[in-house]
Amino acid sequence: MAGERTKLLVAQRDKLGSAETRRLRSQGLVPGVLYGSGEPVAISIAERELRRALTGSAGLHAILDVEIDGKGSTHASILKEYQVDPVRGGVTHVDLQEVRLDRAITAAVSVHLLGGEDAPGVREGGVLSQPLREVNVEALPLEVPEHIEVDVSGLEIGATLRISDLTAPEGSTLLDDPEMVVATITAPTKEVVPEPTEEELAALEAEAAEGEEGEEGEAAEGEAAEGGAGDSAEPDADASGDKTDEG
Repeated sequence: MAGERTKLLVAQRDKLGSAETRRLRSQGLVPGVLYGSGEPVAISIAERELRRALTGSAGLHAILDVEIDGKGSTHASILKEYQVDPVRGGVTHVDLQEVRLDRAITAAVSVHLLGGEDAPGVREGGVLSQPLREVNVEALPLEVPEHIEVDVSGLEIGATLRISDLTAPEGSTLLDDPEMVVATITAPTKEVVPEPTEEELAALEAEAAEGEEGEEGEAAEGEAAEGGAGDSAEPDADASGDKTDEG
């Protein structure tokens, strides 16, 4: 839920560089940096601890009470940025940003579409698409919504849902251009067969004419062959008759 706070234990690290980060990762630790009002602090976090903190109900929008080296004092922070291994998929680096709970922050919040299967446009064969999956909101750290839900069950084919149609959760303000398209239902696409050009039509007609000439030639050859066979048959009959008379 929005406003969830999670304690996160981290360790300050003095050694920097790629060799050190590789060593940390081999030990199941994620290198990172905590940014605040003073100098950034290089830290490392147990991968299991980080996963636990960011997989609660508030997800990536949880308020992290960062405790460094078990000193007791905590720093209210948010996840500013993270990097993921493109092959293994694990988190390889995190940036945390210390925040004041009484000052608004900007956060990217995902948009969830509800009722898409029931939309009349979808039932008629239209395609529901969502060009915009996140919107930027401004809110106090404890009031940043987990996500924004939008009911699209009434959309017809050709209908478009824009940011101006969204309702910002209480305590938050939408920052993006109101005209930006969030979702739309388009008509099913039809395959368009292009009209043949004049050159293509002429070529087709030429092929058809050649085909007809070929068929006529074959027919004439067939008739000539049949006529020749008939002429050769008659002398055979006469010859056999002559032989019979002679006998």
